[in-house]
Amino acid sequence: MDPSTPYCRELASPNAFQTVLSVLIVFGILLSYLPQHIRIIARRSSFGISPYFVLLGVTSGTSAFANILVFPSTAQDVACCQEISGVACFAGLLGVVQVGTQWLCFFTILLLFVIYFPRATSPTDPVSAVSSTPNGPTYRTALVVTGLCLLHALATIIISVAFNIRQPAAMPAWANFLGILSAVLASIQYFPQIYTTFRLRCVGSLSIPMMCIQTPGSLVWASSLAARKGWAGWSIWGVLVVTACLQGSLLVMAIYFEYFGSNHKGVAGHHVDENGALNGAAPADERAEHEPLEGPSEETPLLQSH
Repeated sequence: MDPSTPYCRELASPNAFQTVLSVLIVFGILLSYLPQHIRIIARRSSFGISPYFVLLGVTSGTSAFANILVFPSTAQDVACCQEISGVACFAGLLGVVQVGTQWLCFFTILLLFVIYFPRATSPTDPVSAVSSTPNGPTYRTALVVTGLCLLHALATIIISVAFNIRQPAAMPAWANFLGILSAVLASIQYFPQIYTTFRLRCVGSLSIPMMCIQTPGSLVWASSLAARKGWAGWSIWGVLVVTACLQGSLLVMAIYFEYFGSNHKGVAGHHVDENGALNGAAPADERAEHEPLEGPSEETPLLQSH
């Protein structure tokens, strides 16, 4: 692209406030996902995280990343980068960096989810497809989710490259399709997790600090992208508004179960351990806390047989 065009001239003089805000958003994305990564690793368990939430989140992130990569304005930014300064080029591509960072962070959740998925550890069958909760997902389900995420990413790359080589004129339509697909997946992404958290009535390995950062952060990020892309880029920043609303609902539920609900005991005297196993009774020391101590009374015999 000719660097003398109005678009490149505008890109060569980036707004300082917008650039600083965009950089802070990149670091904010990294910091927002860090509590979730740490929580799974510290607990050595991904119990409480829905595999379908992970599946929809990764595929939505992949579609959003591919969307901004093939978006016409991104190609214009890259073309202008050949002539403008490196700082201006970096500022112009910060939107791509933001979406790519989010995809990478969520993909890390996928890897940790599979690595620390609660499963049987029998020497004869170390990866037996045993449910981590009654009627819950199995380790085989986690592996299938991982395969589908990788297959979706590979298919998206192949189709994008094919359109770019064979039908460049169809790239805007393909970008809009990816944006709509990302928005649809993100719109339903939190429903499986909301259902899982409500059914378990506990947070498990889901990170509340992550959601506390991301819920308002998504709205700030959406505002930043909207300022860059305008209404024409609704498919890029609109998905962030949707996810912020749904994640806020999940956050309210998680806070209630973590701080106000009963998130360690099951019903009818059963005890739920950190891997979701439903034991027949609570541990002896826990029962002792809730059962009154039996002392001598007026009906106690003076001589007791042993």
